[in-house]
Amino acid sequence: MHSNRQWLFIISLTAFLTGVAAAQPVWANIDATRTGVPITRLMFGGFMEPATTGVWAEMISDRKFFNEITSKPQAQSTAGGFGRRPQRRWMPAGDDACVTMDTKNPYVGEWSPLIRLDAATPHGIGQSGIHLVAGRAYTGRVVLAGGPGSKVSVSLVWGPNPQDRETVAVNTLATNYAKVPLKFIAKADTTEGRLEILGTGSGTFHIGAASLMPADNISGFKASNIRLLKEQGISIARWPGGNFVSAFDWRDGIGDADKRPPRRELAWNGMESNDMGIDDFMTFCRLIGAEPYIAVNSGLGDAHSAAEEVEYVNGPATSRLGQLRAANGHAAPYGVTIWGVGNEMYGPWQWGHMAVTQYPEKHNLIVKSMRTVDPKVKVIASSATPEELSWTYIENRQLGSFPGREEVKDKVPYGFGTKYDWTGALLERSADNIDFLGEHFYGYPNLAIDVEKQAFVEADDPIVDRVRRMPNKVQMKFEAWEEYLKRMPSLKGKDIKFAFDEWAPRNRSVGPPSSAPAINNPMLNPMTNALVYHEFFRHSDMVALGVATGGMGTLATDAHGDAIGYRLEGLVIKVLHDHFTGALPVAVTGNSPQHAIKGALLVDLPARPSGSPTWPIDVVAALSADRKKLAISIVNPTETAQDCDLNLTGVQPSGPARLWQLTAPVTATPPPAAGPGRGGFAGPPATMAESSMPQAPRRVTLPPSSISVYEFDLRP
Repeated sequence: MHSNRQWLFIISLTAFLTGVAAAQPVWANIDATRTGVPITRLMFGGFMEPATTGVWAEMISDRKFFNEITSKPQAQSTAGGFGRRPQRRWMPAGDDACVTMDTKNPYVGEWSPLIRLDAATPHGIGQSGIHLVAGRAYTGRVVLAGGPGSKVSVSLVWGPNPQDRETVAVNTLATNYAKVPLKFIAKADTTEGRLEILGTGSGTFHIGAASLMPADNISGFKASNIRLLKEQGISIARWPGGNFVSAFDWRDGIGDADKRPPRRELAWNGMESNDMGIDDFMTFCRLIGAEPYIAVNSGLGDAHSAAEEVEYVNGPATSRLGQLRAANGHAAPYGVTIWGVGNEMYGPWQWGHMAVTQYPEKHNLIVKSMRTVDPKVKVIASSATPEELSWTYIENRQLGSFPGREEVKDKVPYGFGTKYDWTGALLERSADNIDFLGEHFYGYPNLAIDVEKQAFVEADDPIVDRVRRMPNKVQMKFEAWEEYLKRMPSLKGKDIKFAFDEWAPRNRSVGPPSSAPAINNPMLNPMTNALVYHEFFRHSDMVALGVATGGMGTLATDAHGDAIGYRLEGLVIKVLHDHFTGALPVAVTGNSPQHAIKGALLVDLPARPSGSPTWPIDVVAALSADRKKLAISIVNPTETAQDCDLNLTGVQPSGPARLWQLTAPVTATPPPAAGPGRGGFAGPPATMAESSMPQAPRRVTLPPSSISVYEFDLRP
């Protein structure tokens, strides 16, 4: 093994030698006679943690009253979990004493608000901070119970004046809870709209639940978000997480949405409404045309619960859980094939984490139980190679990403066959119960790992190197697979592939400000993502699916959270999906090998650099499934224009060519702040330039910091 200093010397030498080669004109030879396995449509997935991730249309926070209603400051925020909007509070309307939380007759959960009435003064509750649009219709409902002496009104308020509201009067209440439909039309734009539930008269009344959505919602989902996700090509959706799943009981999310109990969300210390459960998720997948990928709880969960979940989803209507699904309005089995077992179970931050000497047995128990119900399920294991644990534990130790980081103090890099080889342990003891290895990877483009310091350090390198950190991690997964084949020859007869079901670049710095100027190029993450997809395409025989962590959050949204277009990262997914789904990747050779970059071997640096031998650019190409078209994707991750000669072997272009090109916007929007990018992004949508040319180009000039996709017809 090289020491860190030796590796830096190798990097410098390689950069010097390949820099000489790169001074020559770069050419890419595209050999269409050498094809790979078709690129699966499931490479273009989106990740949802824990459930709604910006697509759910509900506008009311804590709509089933998980929190006590009081005007007193809350001791602890229940902000709804990682990546979701801040939690708004219900407040008493009138004296606090008029609102109590009744634990004896709750509608759902542990309690429901009980309102004491007065003959003259309205008492009740209200929630402010609701975004409303003038002329837009809203629908909803409120669940009420009360005596004959109570009169209740529900109002949507958009201003300070008495006329700045619309009210639904409920003059008759029953002692049993009943749902009352609501419909409003706002008459003004506001970010401080308010829903009020007030009563007068004698006695008391209960409020069981409340809901408000734009009237154009589609089965509870935002209409614009559904339309754009479908057009984008999100082809597989992973649900319900993420760390969230390790303490999630799927039974809480079925049946009448108003009767699903809100729960303490343990992973991110928030509140989960359970409004979007299995049936809602299946509706979402149908609406956007995505393959459903359901994760079962292997943290605090168990084999019996996982088997029952499979039966609820896939069992016939005559089975016990199939009957329950049918009673909930879904008679036909869903036929979900792709199932994940757990999430990042290698991490001490995970609820239900256990040692690698124990977890494979739990994995086996769960999978065997699931397959007893449905033998056709395809299982994704919660795996992690040694380099991933090396990187992750450095991150946790230094940057404090998750609780429990202090539990891991061993120095990196970790080796194959050690207690940190989670993937190796699963392959050794659970290979017969694994179809796909569920590998996660994150990266900081501006940070490298220094083994001597056992820490991230500022890399201070150019953008052409920074964009390589994520695809290099992909390359390391395939190098790990080569090692496993050497250690376990029995794997050669098994069709186990990778499921890269959570990945994203993150933007973060450590230590004092760098002396080098910061790279604030809005194309940094989009180009990084494109290079990750390039690496997936090159290894299409080993990649079963890909789910980007921020896949559902690559939409540009307005102030109300409605999608109005795509961010640059969203356009990367769209253009590559549109031109490479089902295509046959072809061999690309060149005259300029990729450079090695700063980092630590076996931690964040592979033995062989990722990318095509066309440094500083990266090229992939693929034939359409019918072999009538050729698509070429080229990333220029430098801040200067680059020329590249394209040499075609085995095909002859015919007719004009089309070009789709992403470059930095004129008014650059900085990359999102640190984090994996869940949720929407307020701001103008990005645009993608489209043009045509009379014939397929032989030489292309690539703009600085750009992604270019060429496509043209081929002669028969």
